[in-house]
Amino acid sequence: MNKTWLNIFIVLLLSAAASTAQNQVIRLYDGKAPASENWTQTEQTNTHNLWNTRVVFNVADPTMTVFKPAPDKANGTAVVICPGGAFFALSIDSEGNDVARWLAEKGVTCFVLKYRLVECKTDDPTREVGTRGPLDQIVKPIVPLAMADGLTAIGHVRKHAQEFGVNPDKIGIIGFSAGGTVTASVAFNYTPETRPNFVAPIYPAYSWAIHDKGVPADAPPLFVLAATDDQLGLAPQSVQIYQDWVAAGKSAELHLFAKGGHGFGMR
Repeated sequence: MNKTWLNIFIVLLLSAAASTAQNQVIRLYDGKAPASENWTQTEQTNTHNLWNTRVVFNVADPTMTVFKPAPDKANGTAVVICPGGAFFALSIDSEGNDVARWLAEKGVTCFVLKYRLVECKTDDPTREVGTRGPLDQIVKPIVPLAMADGLTAIGHVRKHAQEFGVNPDKIGIIGFSAGGTVTASVAFNYTPETRPNFVAPIYPAYSWAIHDKGVPADAPPLFVLAATDDQLGLAPQSVQIYQDWVAAGKSAELHLFAKGGHGFGMR
């Protein structure tokens, strides 16, 4: 092997190693996830659906996929990313992996969370979600499990902060739609070990969130984003969580686009 090909071979090996490290997948629990030990569904992916994007569904074994920034860009900030999908699916690219890649370019270490979802009976959750009737009662028992996954994710990142090269006091969570529900629920129900340092629910279904305890005394800064013409009518719910933070005297920032609809993600 001549020197040129040897150099190319070494570069390819290093690139492959970097890619593997960047896309490390971490299971949140040893064995079955607590409170869903009897679940038997198997995680699946659908790429041809009404949402025109790749979705993951039937998540029973929660995981995080790690996206690390280049060492010369890393700024010590970390964020857990929660894709949306009405708790029937996860829009894993436009509200997950694509967000992680964009933030990693800015120096943020990202963890795309696959949290537990409603069990789907078909192979197309984007159609099924519209055929199961009123969603409130279907989703209600899943939200606490998904919230627990979000809290566990933050706790794991904080516990292993040195290993990930992040500051344990700069760990936040961002979520879209149902992922925004997870994010909002986390913002109300953390412990010292799982407290996020910032929260960003994006066009959240706030009415589904677990927030009966009220805004915590040490609530983290809040960033909210939505579109006024959200076709699901969720824009007022973004205003509501913002108002709750302001009424409690906590740091909050709200952005409402005139147009954009629901589920725009990185699109």
